[in-house]
Amino acid sequence: MWDIDALLLARIQFGFTISFHIVFPAITIGLASYLVVLEGQWLRTGQEVFRDLYHFWSKIFAVNFGMGVVSGVVMAYQFGTNWSYFSDFAGGVTGPLLAYEVLTAFFLEAGFLGVMLFGWKRVGPGLHFLSTVMVAAGTLLSATWILASNSWMQTPAGYEIVAGRVVPTDWIAVILNPSFPYRLVHMGIAAFLATALIVGASGAWHLLRGRDTPAIRKMLSMAMWMLLFVAPLQAVVGDFHGLNTLDHQPAKIAAMEGHWENVPGEGVPLTLFGWPDMEREETHFAVRVPRLASLILTHSWDGQFPGLKEFPREDRPNSTIVFWSFRIMVGLGFLMIALGVWALWARWRGELFRSRALLRFTLWMGPTGLVAMLAGWFTTEVGRQPWLVYNVMRTADGVSSHGAGQLATTLALFVLVYFVVFGAGTVYLLRLIGHGPVTHEGTEPVPGGPGRPRTPARPLSAAPDAADDTATART
Repeated sequence: MWDIDALLLARIQFGFTISFHIVFPAITIGLASYLVVLEGQWLRTGQEVFRDLYHFWSKIFAVNFGMGVVSGVVMAYQFGTNWSYFSDFAGGVTGPLLAYEVLTAFFLEAGFLGVMLFGWKRVGPGLHFLSTVMVAAGTLLSATWILASNSWMQTPAGYEIVAGRVVPTDWIAVILNPSFPYRLVHMGIAAFLATALIVGASGAWHLLRGRDTPAIRKMLSMAMWMLLFVAPLQAVVGDFHGLNTLDHQPAKIAAMEGHWENVPGEGVPLTLFGWPDMEREETHFAVRVPRLASLILTHSWDGQFPGLKEFPREDRPNSTIVFWSFRIMVGLGFLMIALGVWALWARWRGELFRSRALLRFTLWMGPTGLVAMLAGWFTTEVGRQPWLVYNVMRTADGVSSHGAGQLATTLALFVLVYFVVFGAGTVYLLRLIGHGPVTHEGTEPVPGGPGRPRTPARPLSAAPDAADDTATART
């Protein structure tokens, strides 16, 4: 009934698993840096509100970190099962980069994570803060290696092909490939923005329910400052990233813009909305602004860039998907900027914590950072098609020789298991957030008296504090 072959099923399966996975590391990156700021501010000022927020968000971080690790392991196996020809062809580059990620970033995170989560009352404040900093550095280092590998697939450099396999000849060129710096900064800022929106939405949710505490106000305020300064910065970085993409992947830019061909002597209009038709090679219902695409992408009124018709049909990415995923990302980015400006206006009028309209908007914007990040990822990855390694290896040449029935079965199992496991994890995270920060949590006495064994703190528990009080009373 449906024309779905093994290649498309393999792509859907990898896209499904990585869409789940990418959410957790992004939140981990943002929360780890947020915890550094909170603990640093507590050490600098001694204000208890920072310590309370640190303990609250460290629980969220711990659960999220665990789900990120589990979802990432599955993807590593998929390279060998569903993309074995790609692994054989490009493993000389992608294999070492993933190994570097494990040997440096993951070990750094794992080594200090225990001290960060369980060492609050067992090590000095300096060592504990160092552990938090190292965990945050590990998350950023992990993203660096992963994005170096992905960027190399987008803009390969520093290699030669020997006996049908990629052999790296210049590791500096491999890692610092042409699109890597833009992709790393763009993704890093996206992780910070997504986290700020979740933190801000959490604060708004509690305020809307009348739970007005210094900790709730502080996390809403910090999130809004983050949006105000970082969301416009992301727009600037995105512009530079687009110019880099035009230099190295012009077909992707043409697909993003729904641009089919140039008119001699005229600038390229910016298509705000429309429906690109890959078969008829035109964009239906287009709403255009004359010359604006030329101004954005070439910085001149009459500059031109290649249209999709300049590429063979078999080398064109799907413009319908890329066109709309790009607009979802950009549209949500403008809403983030608007939220930051609105919050500044409300702060100036003394209504930041009272304006129910602003709080409701902040609450609804909570998941948009993750949605924008996924839309951007779809733009990048679908826009790279039909290449697995751009202009070097086609996606169809990298897939394993599995049948459509096998891939359909495993895809169905992945969907079932993922929704059960990670759905439960997400509900648990929301439950933790719903409890909100506990006042003076870090000053509670350590269970167990002198000479008695101490039990570690429970960063993964969402049990009410009364349970701890009961246990303490029994001892």
